[in-house]
Amino acid sequence: MTPWLIVASEFVPTGGMDMPNLALARHLARTGRVEVVTHRAADELARLPAVTVRRVPRPLGFDVLGGVLLGRAGLKRARRAAGARVVVNGTNCDCRDINWVHYVHSAYRRTAAGWARRLKERIVHPRRCAAERAILPASRVVVCNSHVTARDVVERVGVPADRVRVVYYGIDPDRFAPVTAKERQAARAALGWGDRPWVVFVGAMGDTRKGFDTLYAAWRFLCGGARWDANLAVVGRGAELPAWQERARADGLADRVHFLGFRPDVDRVLAAADAMAHPARYEAYGLGVHEALCRGLPVLVSATAGVAERYPPELSDLLLPDPDDTAGLADRLRAWRRDLEAWPGRVAELSAALRAITWDDMATDFVRAANTMTPCAPDRA
Repeated sequence: MTPWLIVASEFVPTGGMDMPNLALARHLARTGRVEVVTHRAADELARLPAVTVRRVPRPLGFDVLGGVLLGRAGLKRARRAAGARVVVNGTNCDCRDINWVHYVHSAYRRTAAGWARRLKERIVHPRRCAAERAILPASRVVVCNSHVTARDVVERVGVPADRVRVVYYGIDPDRFAPVTAKERQAARAALGWGDRPWVVFVGAMGDTRKGFDTLYAAWRFLCGGARWDANLAVVGRGAELPAWQERARADGLADRVHFLGFRPDVDRVLAAADAMAHPARYEAYGLGVHEALCRGLPVLVSATAGVAERYPPELSDLLLPDPDDTAGLADRLRAWRRDLEAWPGRVAELSAALRAITWDDMATDFVRAANTMTPCAPDRA
């Protein structure tokens, strides 16, 4: 059996990149040897007999420094792993076999809060874009999580189109099954939610990429009307979270916008909710949207997000043309509220289609895509 080496920041069951990496490693370990080079790996992965985990430090929690160490360690292991197929994520390692792209830096520049973070982004972003232009076009095969991502790596990064493959993410169809009435009742009781309709937002609160500022502005406007009865639950953490909590208190919205922080049980929060709003300014795919749809929730999502290409034409009214359009998002939320009871039925077909593709299906498709190109030479670079 061909051994595999995977270089990725984390292999854990949370996060839009981390869960797919974990799922791929688990799948490959069933048929052969797998070595992972990473900052953090789930205990379940480390316990598998076929898996070797090589942990790389992230000094003081600094991603930039940790990324340099990860890239060096990955390249070192790749040069020693004769005959192995090597998978890296984007620019995290300059090994040019299989590049699994979950995010394209050249497609979006983050807007961070605070002068220090803005300065860091101003320095780091051009370097990441330059690294993409150096590493991705030289890779044997570039696997993308959506056609949006595939278009970005071809048009913005310069990857030859014939080296690009698209493999959609999978799902755990049991954990993210349609919500039953009993499960919904139990989830609401556990969260202390009443009978109001609830909309959930899931995303990091470290910058404006996920579009929470647009959602908050729309929510503040809606709560100014006496007829708006829905509450908003916010799942996520980041540098801007305290500022948003303070702003909600100052605006008198502490009882209408509930900040839940990081939650490992997102499936339970989704079970308690009635809808999701995700007006992201850039989203290569959107695993959180995928999970919510699998649970049977209608999701308002930016039309430019990778996951939006999975929506059929009859659900186009859930797609947001402009993630900065506060009034437009408020209108879409009002339309959702007017038709609250009908939405589970409307999204049922898409929900079933997404649940039909498991993480193992994704991994099988990934291996098939990787094997369409000749493995690289032992020197890896």
